[in-house]
Amino acid sequence: MDILGIDIGGTGIKGAPVNIETGEMLSERFRIPTPHPAKPQAVAKTVAEIAKHFDWNGPIGCGFPAVVQHGITRSAANVHKKWINADAATLFRAETGCPVNIINDADAAGLAEMKFGAGRGRDGVVLLVTIGTGLGTSLFTDGVLLPNTELGHIEIDCNDAELKASNAARKRDDLSWKKWGKRLNTYLSSLEALVWPDFIILGGGVSKKSEKFMPYLDLNAEITIAESFNHAGIIGAALAGKPRK
Repeated sequence: MDILGIDIGGTGIKGAPVNIETGEMLSERFRIPTPHPAKPQAVAKTVAEIAKHFDWNGPIGCGFPAVVQHGITRSAANVHKKWINADAATLFRAETGCPVNIINDADAAGLAEMKFGAGRGRDGVVLLVTIGTGLGTSLFTDGVLLPNTELGHIEIDCNDAELKASNAARKRDDLSWKKWGKRLNTYLSSLEALVWPDFIILGGGVSKKSEKFMPYLDLNAEITIAESFNHAGIIGAALAGKPRK
């Protein structure tokens, strides 16, 4: 079954059709910069542009940077505050004319990695951390997702963790890879103390440069890089877009 997966981020909205049986993206991803301000109607129109680009009239799955409950976005960390308690699923369906399911963006990436990537066949507690504009997390126990963990917002030194350890923070503070790697290690060590994962997967755009920061990570859990790199959000969103019976 082919589903259009769309990954909504703080800087870009990107999508591609995906075969959800194989995890294969069926075309090059299409990316549009996230509108600013990223209010609901503006983002919905961008989602519709991506669907139109692929001449799409089937099911769509969207990964969104917020807590998502039954199609309602409950938070707004890297998008406009008007998303809080917005009916995103209904809005996107109206703009695209297609059936749409919404999922937290990090949970989407986790679904992709657990089915097709580094978490494939893994039992026990698996933690995926996406590192980009913010910090996203998804948590699995024996392959079952606990949705909306939002552990990117724990406090480190009295600051929201993503303000200290995200890739955006690395760029903003002009940190060397070593200094940033140590910050990231502090964050991941804090997560270990909270959820005791057996296996940690690091994803997001910065995962492509893992050789620059992995030497500075010293954790108890086994740790690896996401196999889908920055495509996991699109593939996982497509998985979440499968129509429910």
